[in-house]
Amino acid sequence: MRDLLSGGQAVQALKPVISGFTAAEFEDSDTAVLLDAVGLDATPENIDAMSPWRFEAPLSPDMAAARESRAIDFAKLVEFCRGRVDAFNGITLVEGVGGVMVPLTERETVIDWIAALQIPAILVVGSYLGTLSHTLTAHGALAARCVRISGVVVSESEENPVPVTETVETLARFLPDTPVHVLGRGADGFAVDGPPIDFGGT
Repeated sequence: MRDLLSGGQAVQALKPVISGFTAAEFEDSDTAVLLDAVGLDATPENIDAMSPWRFEAPLSPDMAAARESRAIDFAKLVEFCRGRVDAFNGITLVEGVGGVMVPLTERETVIDWIAALQIPAILVVGSYLGTLSHTLTAHGALAARCVRISGVVVSESEENPVPVTETVETLARFLPDTPVHVLGRGADGFAVDGPPIDFGGT
């Protein structure tokens, strides 16, 4: 987002669902990071607008919500995101929660949410041992739901079994039609190997 903003793009971010969220540790939350990235203060109004579904337990959203005797209304979640995307004249980045198959409700998972929004996906993965299988499985699941995948971003993990370039090269070999990018730890921006990510206006 910082890269896009510095390039003059209009950008908004959403993290509609977040678990493991507590006021005491707010500064370390994804919501706080995203608000800072787009230059917004951490006011109650901005927190509500960024992350309306917040849960304390660091579990899948369905489990975290159940512990608070709550549940995510899937239709309202989709409506909220779709409304924010449609009302904004620029790029909207919607951050998911966990992997593509993480349960949101008793019936829907994150992949159902992505498919319902009908916007391109950016698949963000690590470079840890096992990421090749996890990435290719998630990519296949998204493709099976006819989700357009704009790119794969390998966000370098703390521990890597091989140099991150080897992970990227392997993924690129198996995903020849999907741009694969690297985000090094502590980097200020993308080290792009290939064409830039096509955000498609959303």
